[in-house]
Amino acid sequence: QVQLAESGGGSAQAGGSLRLSCAATGDTDRFNSVVWFRRAPGKEREGVAGIRTHSGVTVYADSVKGRFTISQDNAKRTVYLQMNSLNPEDTAMYFCAAGNNPRSSLRLDTAPYYYWGQGTQVTVSS
Repeated sequence: QVQLAESGGGSAQAGGSLRLSCAATGDTDRFNSVVWFRRAPGKEREGVAGIRTHSGVTVYADSVKGRFTISQDNAKRTVYLQMNSLNPEDTAMYFCAAGNNPRSSLRLDTAPYYYWGQGTQVTVSS
């Protein structure tokens, strides 16, 4: 089994930064990809950034490209989401999810991901 635990959410002013962490425990060989999703009130869940855990290949949604950076520390079995230049539209519950993508693929929809954390709230004020 795999457990994911997010931390690092909170409040920030527009233009500020936050760093989220996603710590994995259990059998981490069960997945090869981790994605950060977010869900804002009244909006669809959105995949914002993903990373393949063996190669380090990353992908970003257009809405966060250039502002957010996903990274990992394999020794700590933790994936990070550094969020800079935050704006109120980034306000959402953020979840990390783990799963498997075929080789050379890294999807930002929910289909490949079957391990989910409980989420951490990010609130950005103007």
